[in-house]
Amino acid sequence: MSIIRSERTAAGLLLGAAALGLLLANTAVGPALLDLQHAHVGGGLVDLSVGHWISDGLLAIFFFIVAVELKHELVAGELNSFAKAIHPAIAAACGVLVPALIYLAIAGGSGLGDGWPIPTATDIAFALGVLAVFGRGLPNRMRVFLLALAVLDDLVAIIIIAVFFTTDPNLLELGAAAVVVAAFGLLSRMLRGRLRWPVGVLMVLLAVLAWWLVYDSGVHATIAGVALGLVMSRAPARRVTHALEPWSNGLILPLFAFSAALVVIPAVSPSELSPAFWGILIALPVGKLVGITLGGWLGSFTRPREERGRLPVFALVTIASLGGIGFTVSLLMNELAFAGSATVRSEGTIAVLLGSAVSIVLSGVLVTLLARRNRRLHPHPAAHAGTRVSAAEPAAEEPRRSPAE
Repeated sequence: MSIIRSERTAAGLLLGAAALGLLLANTAVGPALLDLQHAHVGGGLVDLSVGHWISDGLLAIFFFIVAVELKHELVAGELNSFAKAIHPAIAAACGVLVPALIYLAIAGGSGLGDGWPIPTATDIAFALGVLAVFGRGLPNRMRVFLLALAVLDDLVAIIIIAVFFTTDPNLLELGAAAVVVAAFGLLSRMLRGRLRWPVGVLMVLLAVLAWWLVYDSGVHATIAGVALGLVMSRAPARRVTHALEPWSNGLILPLFAFSAALVVIPAVSPSELSPAFWGILIALPVGKLVGITLGGWLGSFTRPREERGRLPVFALVTIASLGGIGFTVSLLMNELAFAGSATVRSEGTIAVLLGSAVSIVLSGVLVTLLARRNRRLHPHPAAHAGTRVSAAEPAAEEPRRSPAE
């Protein structure tokens, strides 16, 4: 299981699954796979296609893990104070704003302006994977800054999905979902001793009920995973995410990448591609590079004068290039933004894959150069450099609960 938990493995599986999906969609088996993706499974209260079971159902587990990581960083990690959070927050804000503006400048007048959120996302698993593959010897503060930046980026993505991709929500069902989520959070504080198994089973049932209520209310169902991750008591949440992480890395995310990349490459000339394609392709790598670099430089002035040089400009540019790997969340936003147009959605998927590929290549080169320079300047780095601290790792022992938990 440790191999599947590896950031290198997670990034490799994601890339391989997306490449395989795109390749098979354009072969003789493509039509059969697309038919399977659109085949409906279920009935009664929930009747979804296979593709929607993956993006609305399984992906909720991934967002649960993201929410636990977010809560950990906000409560006990690198974002647990204003002084710690302000620098990556400014970088994350600029890293969202600049790509959105670039996209709107290119595609806003074409009637496809709803796609502006697509290039604003960063794939935390992929970005950290590239850093792990090419960044041997880099100081841990780079990974910490990237993690904080990506977590805040995920928070923005969650807000965008909840606010901009929700129409006419059923407030009664949302209220019921809130009650169920609150009950889930209260029960998570009872996960100990003899009560662990019966309480755990009841929590699973409540989680499924919360997911259905959120889905049926008109809000994207992945928000249920976010809510459940935020309210669950920290110690059991970390144990659960530790158990779920191999399934997320090894099955859920690759399956989503494979399904999202099942698109037929349009047989058109570049001039016939929609403005959305060009907006995403340019805004994702370029917008993230410019936005995060600018925000990181501006945010450095919020730190004490003696700490402003801890992340030099070249390091900021390198982190910004990693931020341009949109992938998972960008693909999800593409599905939501262009749900009414299969053609534009397919072009958007290809643009996300190409834009992320540009960022992968660029960041791989920059991370390698920075790591080489760092190893040359510091031939005997501290033993802790490059180590990983993850909210998904279980606590060594049950921490004493505060009244807030």
